[in-house]
Amino acid sequence: MADSAEKKSEKPEKKADHRSGKRPRRRFTRPPVWWPLPACAVLGLAAGGAYGVLKAPEYAATSYVVAVPDDTTEPATALGFAQAYARIATSSSTLAYAQPRAGLTARQLRTQVRAETSPESPMIAITGTSTSPAEAADIANAVADALSLSSNQAAKSTGVQLLLFNQAVAPAEPASPSAAISGAVGTCAGGLLGGLWLLARPGRARRPEGGVAAPAAAPVARPAAEHVAAAPAEEYATLPAQGEPAAAKGKESVR
Repeated sequence: MADSAEKKSEKPEKKADHRSGKRPRRRFTRPPVWWPLPACAVLGLAAGGAYGVLKAPEYAATSYVVAVPDDTTEPATALGFAQAYARIATSSSTLAYAQPRAGLTARQLRTQVRAETSPESPMIAITGTSTSPAEAADIANAVADALSLSSNQAAKSTGVQLLLFNQAVAPAEPASPSAAISGAVGTCAGGLLGGLWLLARPGRARRPEGGVAAPAAAPVARPAAEHVAAAPAEEYATLPAQGEPAAAKGKESVR
């Protein structure tokens, strides 16, 4: 009987040992508060790099046209007409002259050509853009020739003539940014967005370090009215009731 009792007493001990041998569960730590900053930077790097790799390179070629005054016209007048001709370089009438040579429609030319000028020089820069270097040069030269022809028709009345100063040549390198530059720009943009998100998110109340409770607030002084209201009722019991005769008051005082 004693042996059976000892065996029974050993069983729960084994179970306890078996339970105690279990490994504790791992607790996952929370990410740091500033995790959106590197995450957005990595996403911007991936997006910018993918854009630079997947997008076809774009080439740009520039042709220059200069406004030349005649003998009866002042140079300042030529400068003003250069500003005016730069504005009509991308107009429908000019592009209609240029589209047969460029091989594109007027709508396509309007999106692939731009004209620029300087307020200090009577020169107009006409730039054509395309995914092909040769096509970019053809667009710039076609629009420059069309602008010269249309403006020279009124040269007798204006006293200013447009001459082709330099023809556009097919570029050797694209004007669009490379994959490395696109990735750098994407990284900067992503980091900026992550920083703005950290600044704009609602703040969280922080607990005191070390688990120390915050000091209790100092007791607020009560006004005089509360002291009066908290006075014991015994003081008011000794006072005579209103309307009681003075003789009764005297007797009570003698007693």
